[in-house]
This record gives sequence, C-alpha cells and structure tokens, in this order.
Amino acid sequence: MAAGPAAVELVDLRKSFGKTEIIRGASLKVQAGERVAIIGPNGAGKSTLFNLISGRFAPTSGQILLRGQSIGGRTPYQINRMGLARSFQVSNLFTRLSVFENLRCAVLWSQGHRYAFWRFLADLKDVTARVDEVLEMIKLDRRRDVLAMNLTYAEQRALEIGITIAGGAEVVLLDEPTAGMSKSETRRFVNLIREVTVGKTLLTVEHDMGVVFGLADRIAVLVYGEVIAFDTPEAVRSNARVQEAYLGSVLADQQAAGAAPVTA
Repeated sequence: MAAGPAAVELVDLRKSFGKTEIIRGASLKVQAGERVAIIGPNGAGKSTLFNLISGRFAPTSGQILLRGQSIGGRTPYQINRMGLARSFQVSNLFTRLSVFENLRCAVLWSQGHRYAFWRFLADLKDVTARVDEVLEMIKLDRRRDVLAMNLTYAEQRALEIGITIAGGAEVVLLDEPTAGMSKSETRRFVNLIREVTVGKTLLTVEHDMGVVFGLADRIAVLVYGEVIAFDTPEAVRSNARVQEAYLGSVLADQQAAGAAPVTA
C-alpha cells in the first residue's frame, strides 16, 4: 500500500481568513487504497480542510499533494480531472433530472465527450454503459427514470455517491455521508461505501463514531486546525490526548444514545 507517492499528502498546511487561522500547520499522509476518517469537535476545521483539498479554498501556506503533484490553489474542476472527487454535506443534485440523467452528466467528461450540438446523448453508448454500471453499484438501477426530487433521502445520498465515483476518480472525499440517516439506513449505506470504494482512496468527515470505527483503516483527529493523532481506530480510541480533547465525551454521548460500531 505504501509503494509510490501518497494518494493525498498535506505538508504544514495553513489557512487563514483575515487574522483568524483555521488550519494551523496540518500534516497528513494518506496512502493509496486507504480509508481514512477525519474526526474532531465542531469548529476544528474539518470542512475547511476538505475545501482546501478539493480546491474550493486556496491554502495560505503549505502544500497539498495528489499522488505527488501539487494541487494547492488549483480550481475544483482541475483537481477533479486529476482524479479527485468529493460529495457535500447537503445534497447537490439536479432535482428535475432523473437518476440516470444526473449520473450521465457526471460521466460525460470522463468519457472524453465535450459539448457538441449535433450529437444526441442517447447515441453515446459508452456513456450509457458506464451509467448503467454505476446505477447497479449504488443499487438504484430500478430507480433510473425517477426524478432526483422524488427519491428518499437515503436514495439521494446514494445518488450523490454515484455522481462522485461516476467519473472514475481514484481519490474520493465524502463529507458526512450518513448524516440524517436512521440506524438501518446508516448500516446499509456504510456497506455501500465499502463496495463502491474498493480499490480507491477514501477520506471522509464523519461524526457518527459507529461509522468511523466500523469503516476507517485509520483515523485523523483534527483539533483547532491541527492533526493531533493519525493512527488505527484502536490506537486512536486509547490515545489519552484524543480522549481529553474530543473522543471521550463523544463516545459517552453516543453510547448513552445506544450507538454501536457499524459492521457488515
């Protein structure tokens, strides 16, 4: 897994908004094929970190490397075309298009197709084949002609995942993918994430500790813009600094609410 450059590497990454420093020298190295969860208290900088990696924000200083290539300051579409895709906390779909049409929009560029007014989309057999493949992966093949607005919440999140992976990105960022789901929906969704990210590198921001400990190979703990720990779930769970800064109170709250690690 460690052969070659890291899939994603952050080197002394910093981001300030005016005089307020949000990310304070974060360093992280994620190897190809790893599933990494980023956790931390509210205000720790998790969303800012994702926005930096995906190109929505430019870093104030430091480096962001994608398979050894610097991407700090590149636009989101440039980074996407280099093989990194992300989903967002809030569903970001074309609600008046069908499931199939949403996925087709995501597939077109990756299949080498550009705008051409003389070409019918229905004639692009390679695009249709890829969309059908993704539909089956995300278990929405029977809902292909349903408008996105008419999907259940869990189905909309599954479609978001499909759009994220449809272009063939090797690095996938998922921002709170199970937020708002029931326990049974969460369990099914974690299994879906496992299936569709096989062979890919996954970074996810997640507050549900059951999901985190059931899905991640390693966990990065972000507190006040710094990575204070990056290790296996077992090591992070027993880390005294993490317990003091964040994890102890969160686990206690979730155990009191009846949460448990999500397993297959």
